[in-house]
Amino acid sequence: MSAAPDRLVIALAQVSPIMGDIPGNARLIEKARVEAAKGGADLVVFPELVIIGYPPEDLVLRPSVQEACEAAVHELAARTADGGPALLVTSPWRENGKLYNAGLLLEGGKIAVIRYKYDLPNYGVFDEKRVFEPGPMPGPISFRGVRLGVMICEDMWKPDVAECLAETGAEMLLVPNGSPYEADKWDIRLNLGLARVVETGLPLAYVNCVGGQDELVFDGGGFVLNADHSLVVRQPEFREDIALTTWVRGEAGWRCEKGPMVAPMDRLTAIYHAMMLGLRDYVNRNRFPGVVLGLSGGIDSALSAAVAVDALGPERVRCVMMPSKYTSQQSLDDAAKCARVLGVSYETIPIEPAVQAFTGMLAPSFAGREPDITEENLQSRVRGVTLMALSNKFGHMVLTTGNKSEMSVGYATLYGDMCGGYSVLKDVYKMTVFELSRWRNLNKPHGGLGPDGEVIPPEIIQRPPTAELRENQLDEDSLPPYAQLDAILEMLVEKEKPVREIVAAGYPEDVVRRVQHLLYIAEYKRRQAPPGVKITSRNFGRDRRYPITNAFRDAPDRIFRK
Repeated sequence: MSAAPDRLVIALAQVSPIMGDIPGNARLIEKARVEAAKGGADLVVFPELVIIGYPPEDLVLRPSVQEACEAAVHELAARTADGGPALLVTSPWRENGKLYNAGLLLEGGKIAVIRYKYDLPNYGVFDEKRVFEPGPMPGPISFRGVRLGVMICEDMWKPDVAECLAETGAEMLLVPNGSPYEADKWDIRLNLGLARVVETGLPLAYVNCVGGQDELVFDGGGFVLNADHSLVVRQPEFREDIALTTWVRGEAGWRCEKGPMVAPMDRLTAIYHAMMLGLRDYVNRNRFPGVVLGLSGGIDSALSAAVAVDALGPERVRCVMMPSKYTSQQSLDDAAKCARVLGVSYETIPIEPAVQAFTGMLAPSFAGREPDITEENLQSRVRGVTLMALSNKFGHMVLTTGNKSEMSVGYATLYGDMCGGYSVLKDVYKMTVFELSRWRNLNKPHGGLGPDGEVIPPEIIQRPPTAELRENQLDEDSLPPYAQLDAILEMLVEKEKPVREIVAAGYPEDVVRRVQHLLYIAEYKRRQAPPGVKITSRNFGRDRRYPITNAFRDAPDRIFRK
């Protein structure tokens, strides 16, 4: 047996697998291997479940899918007989009638070692206990005489696996991940990685996937920490990357030499890139030719259009102004200006003929009743039908433009402005919509296909929000001011705070209780909403699963007083 090396080159392959495209993902792995070989890599480490994509949900329970994954792994293993870099991949794997989330070392033309994920997450967007069996506590993998401790994603988030690996002789920790983006999450990952380094005294390399998968966006951002706690490698966010890391063995053990260090994005930059990447991959991977959306002259549709243009290019974005008798000239002017700056296709389809047809048709049934929200919703539903007709005729996906503040309290119309296939603002509160609009006017995202400079007219940002479904309507006629509403919603949704604590923070009790009531009774609407990019720690969908029928309300504060 040859002596263990004192130098290793490990490539961290931050790639973007496509869910279920097993042959395509195998080609992606092989392409990364070829590139890493040019840099002298000994081993290429890939993100979690790179063979099938993450999270595969119930797709992974199909025997034919399991067979295809295993066949792809065997084929990739055979290719390592050429003497090039070994591969560390993760894939669904069957053993003794059980299905595991497995890490597999492919070297010398075969599957050299298999290790199973021990800690299966079952919270938030994760539901792995539904489809996988937990593996035993893993021991190190021997690779060319070096003992590698492999922790698959959640195995790093708690100390048990790292402790076991260190006690059984691991010399470094490698962490394949499928960790989706949410605001400020990179710092959480880094701190958890640092905790494992402090506990074990071992260096750690973390590799994450990148790309959109339905409502989840994976942001990459892989990194390497040395045993002295220093950060020596940081990969970019929201784009593919292969980082070649050079490791040298010294008296104190293995140490990674300083490598590429990409500065982290600030909060707004990261949110915008998440929305852009999520929409781009959703549209492209579902083979839509482009998107169509209603451009109303308001800030939500303007920002949605800007994100769409950056994600897809102006030639794949179709904007439609659908004025009613309540649409102001300012809205017409602002929408036209926004479309012109973005360079998108733009047309006007007045909805008044359809509204009149419906009101006339319903007049006998509505006799003796005053106009109310019914007539307002009718306008919204006519717009929804119009956009869906354009989608059916030309194939473009309808892009929904509602934000999280509106979706939280049900300030949206089923089968109207909620129509669509995807939403980039679904998990973005209204005040953040304003922040992002100002950010985009000052910055162009990396890889964005839209124009430089100002893309959302300042008049749109400065104007008080209005749905324009009746004369002189403003959002604040029906809702608290958005700054107040968003703060209350964040405490109710993301933090699950009781009403009494929100009131103690300085918010009027009647307003808080009204917002909580609106939040609960709108659950049936949210169940019928399109998917949208996860941005916060609790999005509506995979993260937060409340019952539709729900009689609970926080008791009055006096009950809690002694």
